[in-house]
Amino acid sequence: MESADTIAAVATAPGRAGVAVVRVSGPDAFAVAARVAGVPAPGSRGESLPSVRHVRFRNPVSGTPLDDGVLLAFAAPRSYTGEDVAELQCHGGAVAPRRVLEACLAAGARLARRGEFTERAYLNGKLDYEQAANVLALIDALTDRAADAAMEGASGAAARTLRGLYDRALALSATIEHVLDVSEEELPEGFTRSIAESVADLRGQTHAEIVRAREGRMLRDGAKVVLAGPPNVGKSSLFNALVGSARAIVSDRPGTTRDAIEAWIDIAGWPVCLVDTAGLRTAADAVEAEGVERAKSLAAAADIILDLHDAQPAILPEETADLPRKIVVLTKCDLQIYGDRPQESVGTDPKIGGDRPQGLVGTDPEVVAVSAVTGEGIERLKGVIAERLAAKAEGAGEVAGDARADRLCEVEGILARVPAGGLVLAANAVRDAATRLGAMIGAEYSADMLEALFSRFCVGK
Repeated sequence: MESADTIAAVATAPGRAGVAVVRVSGPDAFAVAARVAGVPAPGSRGESLPSVRHVRFRNPVSGTPLDDGVLLAFAAPRSYTGEDVAELQCHGGAVAPRRVLEACLAAGARLARRGEFTERAYLNGKLDYEQAANVLALIDALTDRAADAAMEGASGAAARTLRGLYDRALALSATIEHVLDVSEEELPEGFTRSIAESVADLRGQTHAEIVRAREGRMLRDGAKVVLAGPPNVGKSSLFNALVGSARAIVSDRPGTTRDAIEAWIDIAGWPVCLVDTAGLRTAADAVEAEGVERAKSLAAAADIILDLHDAQPAILPEETADLPRKIVVLTKCDLQIYGDRPQESVGTDPKIGGDRPQGLVGTDPEVVAVSAVTGEGIERLKGVIAERLAAKAEGAGEVAGDARADRLCEVEGILARVPAGGLVLAANAVRDAATRLGAMIGAEYSADMLEALFSRFCVGK
């Protein structure tokens, strides 16, 4: 799909830098670049735009010199957008890129819309939808792990995986249909068991892709971890300890934190939005009451809640200890007494950084004792958070928040309902699964099914 107009925009972030890039794409990209660079336009006197050239950029109307830089040309279709693309590399800063861009607009280009270069790459078949989404994810990545996942997605790995799932479902469906509708012979020994195993294997592969999609969503969007608990329990101190700087105000006075404070941190490669909230209590005034309501709302929407309690008296309600989204955190372990022994005198249980405090309800292993002052338990807490995030991606029935994962969950659910010995039911389920997988990649199941089925016949049949 060739666009009628030529677009231009600064492709690098604003601010002081050694180099900035002004990108031009479209049918007149080379002509626009030639006018700004003061070189012969492609086709004039039989010349073509050089692929790399050191030039002086000028305003094409006034002839005013703007900057010295480099001109790069990428001929269609071997460019990012699939169109002719020129990149004008000038000095960074606030002025030079703006002036070179204005020169491109004066030479006949128009200002590009947000994301229009990648949109054209998609429309011209250079990227599929999943790859385009992962280009944005790579730009927004906050951790190496998030960047690696975005790179894998941008390479088309997800599309190839979906195609592989579809091909396996199609082949399995064709096998069952061939036996049920074509073969007049008795079923081979162990055939039904083999089909059941193949269905289970396809289901397992689908689930693995669901987990990857869920992980991708959390790596792309980040996970929200909210600190909740009563006033003066140590939320702001723990927040600062996890962030590694004094972002939140710490005070002995109850109700100091009125609004939510956020900071992004890296926990085992997971980008985590850590949120400090107002202490949960009967508010002293309207402002604090609003803060308490916001704290409750944030906790309700959190991926993980750090449920903070003073270690003394170390008695927790069962409903708090058992909720799967919550990690119980016992604070100020450098000051508190666990049961009748000082915390520093115990250290045999790695689950909480010491023996389980006397009076603790239940057997929940996710209880972590920490000290924001000494740093005790902080790394263990980060480890538990990472474990919970991994479990969230793995967990059956977990809301994915990702369209691809949600569709794959439907496929997994269909395959999960196939009885062990029901060949006809297996045929219906696999057909349905293949149809849904085909819809995800734009394939037509019925046509592919006919090809897969009749290709099994000999030439003369």
